[in-house]
Amino acid sequence: MECGVGKHWTEEEVKALLSVWSEKSIRKQLRGTLRNKGIFIYIAKRLQELGVCRDWKQCRAKYKNLKYEYRTVKYAHNSGDATKTMKFFHDLDAILRYEPVLQLGAEENGRCSATEARLNASPTTDSTQGEISVSLEDDEDAPGDPLLFMSRVRPVQLGNPPSAVEASKTPAFIPTVANEGGKHWTVDEVRALIHIWSDKNIQQQLEGTVRNKRIFEHVAARLRKFGIVRDWKQCRTKYKNLKHEYRSVKNAQGSGSTSKSMKFFNELDAILGHSTMEQESKSDNEESGRPPEWTEAKSEKDCIEMPGDTGEEDSVSYMSEDLQIADIKKVSDSEMSPVPLKKSASENTILQFQKLLTERVHTEGKKLLLERLCKQEEMQDLNRTQLYADPSAIQQVPAAAAPAAIAIAMAPAGSELKLGKKVNEGKTKEVYELPDIPGCVLMQSKDQITAGNAARKDRMEGKAAISNTTTSCVFQLLQEAGIKTAFVRKHSDTAFIAAHCEMIPIEWVCRRIATGSFLKRNPGVKEGYKFYPPKIEMFFKDDANNDPQWSEEQLIEAKFSFAGLTIGQTEVDIMARSTQAIFEILEKSWQPQNCTLVDLKIEFGVNILTKEIVLADVIDNDSWRLWPSGDRSQQKDKQSYRDLKEVTPEALQMVKRNFEWVAERVELLLKTKSQGRVVVLMGSPSDLSHCEKIKKACATFGIPCELRVTSAHKGPDETLRIKAEYEGDGIPTVFVAVAGRSNGLGPVMSGNTAYPVVNCPPLSADWGAQDVWSSLRLPSGLGCPTTLSPEGAAQFAAQIFGLNNHLVWAKLRSSMLNTWISLKQADKKLRECTL
Repeated sequence: MECGVGKHWTEEEVKALLSVWSEKSIRKQLRGTLRNKGIFIYIAKRLQELGVCRDWKQCRAKYKNLKYEYRTVKYAHNSGDATKTMKFFHDLDAILRYEPVLQLGAEENGRCSATEARLNASPTTDSTQGEISVSLEDDEDAPGDPLLFMSRVRPVQLGNPPSAVEASKTPAFIPTVANEGGKHWTVDEVRALIHIWSDKNIQQQLEGTVRNKRIFEHVAARLRKFGIVRDWKQCRTKYKNLKHEYRSVKNAQGSGSTSKSMKFFNELDAILGHSTMEQESKSDNEESGRPPEWTEAKSEKDCIEMPGDTGEEDSVSYMSEDLQIADIKKVSDSEMSPVPLKKSASENTILQFQKLLTERVHTEGKKLLLERLCKQEEMQDLNRTQLYADPSAIQQVPAAAAPAAIAIAMAPAGSELKLGKKVNEGKTKEVYELPDIPGCVLMQSKDQITAGNAARKDRMEGKAAISNTTTSCVFQLLQEAGIKTAFVRKHSDTAFIAAHCEMIPIEWVCRRIATGSFLKRNPGVKEGYKFYPPKIEMFFKDDANNDPQWSEEQLIEAKFSFAGLTIGQTEVDIMARSTQAIFEILEKSWQPQNCTLVDLKIEFGVNILTKEIVLADVIDNDSWRLWPSGDRSQQKDKQSYRDLKEVTPEALQMVKRNFEWVAERVELLLKTKSQGRVVVLMGSPSDLSHCEKIKKACATFGIPCELRVTSAHKGPDETLRIKAEYEGDGIPTVFVAVAGRSNGLGPVMSGNTAYPVVNCPPLSADWGAQDVWSSLRLPSGLGCPTTLSPEGAAQFAAQIFGLNNHLVWAKLRSSMLNTWISLKQADKKLRECTL
């Protein structure tokens, strides 16, 4: 049967659609569900019973177009223009009269009409590649066969609509299965999300911000450190789901009903119970930037892009215990990953609806949003550190170890841990399994100091705590920079928790200055010779043979295999490149303390869960040579112990003071006295989305970013006043000029300030080739570089600040390393596939 190929909707077909649409149960479903594919499958089924052959996509497109046209006419009527009219206006008015009426632009009108025409012309074509109706995404997961779809969900009456009494008692939901990366949220994942949500800083951000995408990106990043891989959309969807279900249960309990309940009610009540339903609804309106009177309309999924809108929709979910995961898998095995049914059916049962929702705003709404953004800039800048810094510094682990990571995060530091068998014991530390935390071990330091492969060995009271403090600070610094390490967190004064790794028996040494054993192995080289780039060496761990030096070829030919990973050329290259990057980050970090990092010794291991190479073992005062002011005679490292001719209590006290000196100053590596900020100047509010990308990229480097609106053409005096405002407070600033068409903003700023200015114009497809010349060809005496990428502009600013801020520089250096590693691994996979 050809479902409406090449023909428009007739009056009889539209009347049939309106008759189905006007049913109270259908209208309630359209307002209350999150994904509406199932509803329109049902509507198409009803239309077939009335002799109208249309598929669900055509029904939805017509529904959107009729709603758009009605609102256009209604808006005109409300504005005093009674000449504009349409067919079926009174029928639609009876259905939609309680919705707010907003004027839509010609662009949205074009999208609506084009969508309907495309569906009418070729209904069998996959239209999900473009925009459906008013920027609606078509990514529902229900199967194409409506009968198969209906058989997998709560029974829905397909005949006559239910009576009003029946509808009020048991509303007939027509759900679809939401696509969340192919798997549902487990109990442990939800518990981790609620744990993060309970953070007061997160709650304040959710209550105080206009747009919450960045907050949920931060939440997703913290979940990844628990081993839970969810993107920000999924986190926001689940947040809305839990919030909605909590309110439903809370309402029911307020009405005297005790039959309705949900999981995690007590946890959510501790977070949300302080506010009433009206306060929470108001908070939701403020959070999304819409006026309170729009609350009723938000469920109709009306869409128009706001300034800075990325096209992502807020979402709320309904949950049901009537659909088991086994049934979901039958619906679409390709879209759902297997979930082991180890828990009760109520825990593994979930039915999710996703709503596609963006707000419509007209001119006044845009101005209001922009004013609110500007007012909240200061508050967001103050909270930026809490928003983007994760104090727990939990190392990433795979999903299989998520419960363990959650247990680590929730357990207080210093609490008793059940120790398993001793995995390994070295000269200065012991390694124990943690039965309650699979995939993790406890690294316990000893009050022992050795030299010459334990030829000299002494007990030094307090060394365990000193070494543990040094290692924890160094690993935290590297982790925050982006280096992959085995470190999880400091557990006690003398121990820390780490990911369980199979250690690669190679000590990697990176040298900036020639000293120590290098001079013995390379006669003729004078002490103090500097290596550019740093010199990389490797030594095989073999105490019996005094740790002989190895070449890359020896390591490759050894064909070591750890945790299923064979050490080949790619792995050797990754460890060598990582060694250099780690040394350079620590070298740069010690420079503000007026200390020279002479050399560094580190070890790598293979994480038994992720099967990837990570920095492991420890980095303490035994691992490097550290010369204050570059003076060897002031050395503070273990070399002061090696150089002792005789070990006496007084000599050991001198060595201990050196170690304590390093432990005190290593904590300063996590801080910086250097300040800096990026100020993005946009020529128009329409450039807000482009500027938000710059701000987001700045956040990854830990750089505060402020957004301002000013036009050098239309208000040069205001532009120069803003410039003077930021020059006057003494904080180093990089200005980013975002102006399309004729860019006067960047050149005017560059010609009137000594601060760096970079152009980042938001070019259009039509005139971009011509507009860019206003940013590239400048008068003499102006130094204003141009980059077209928002991320590139942020990186340019980070490179400037990184000259005096070792934390920013470390993030840049780590980003370079991780990019190189990803390319190296991609090349290895490609070669393996080719072979």
